[in-house]
Amino acid sequence: MELIELYIQEVTRRLPEKNREDIALELHSTIEDMLPENYTEEDVKGVLSKLGDPVTLASGYRDRPMHLIGPRYYDVYISLLKMILPIAAVISLIALLGDNLFSNIGEKTVIEVVIIIIGKGIAGIISTGIQVFFWLTLLFAVLERTDTSKDPLPLTIGLKRWTPDDLKHITNISKKKTVPKIEVFGSLLGISIFAALYFNAANLLGVYEKSKEGLTFVTPSFNQEVLNSYWPLIFCIIIFGAFLAIYKLLAGQWTRKLAWFHAGYQLLTTITFIIIISNPNLLTDEFIAYMSKLFSTLEWNVSIYWGLILLTTFFAAYDSFQGFRKANIR
Repeated sequence: MELIELYIQEVTRRLPEKNREDIALELHSTIEDMLPENYTEEDVKGVLSKLGDPVTLASGYRDRPMHLIGPRYYDVYISLLKMILPIAAVISLIALLGDNLFSNIGEKTVIEVVIIIIGKGIAGIISTGIQVFFWLTLLFAVLERTDTSKDPLPLTIGLKRWTPDDLKHITNISKKKTVPKIEVFGSLLGISIFAALYFNAANLLGVYEKSKEGLTFVTPSFNQEVLNSYWPLIFCIIIFGAFLAIYKLLAGQWTRKLAWFHAGYQLLTTITFIIIISNPNLLTDEFIAYMSKLFSTLEWNVSIYWGLILLTTFFAAYDSFQGFRKANIR
């Protein structure tokens, strides 16, 4: 009898007080019916083993589930989490991009700025991910406890029961065609770094000399006014690049449409680069004078000019080709 009483106590202490007495009597009666007339301790143990863990048995008497998210909603929860987390991370990186366009860098080196932006990007992704995880988990926990249906079967992403017709909507994507999410995040972080460096080139890009206090910025390489004069083209590149990253995330795989979009972005960046480096006032007089002291001659000559153009064009064409190659994979 002692084992029976202990078992019933273990079950009822996990239930609301108003139901404990009735359920205790019901459970006691059930156990007595399952035992033979002259039962032994071994018989009691056998019956209790059939009834199972008191925690599991108690959950059957409760109106609310004891789990946070049960099997009925678990697959939907995980699918939405996988879908929403990357989108939220991209939104946080776009917000970082907008912040870098109009922020004042101050007296920092290029390496410091890059580290700060990468740090902010990672912190933003983690912070956004935690918030999405919390609110989505809370939503499904509430949904689990307000669902009055007794159907135990799991639901699909459309909150409906699975049918064989759902197999028709499954798309098998080759790994070679898949767009890695890290590529999307990397693209947005790269655009953020580019924007910060471009619009603060006079304070970041130039000649640094080693001193007792560390690296000292001596003179800027580029004329900020010349760079700023091309802001419409740069903004087009930034917006185009952000939309391309979002499109890659939503598409999830390389298609011919995405490949053309990607090739258009490469063409725009290449043309913009050629236009900017063709400006004879791009480099500052101070930078040219400083470099003249180090080298016998310093000329922005034809070989350097065409070398940069050919190099940029080659990498843009190769990157575009890779996009079409991946899109044509079967």
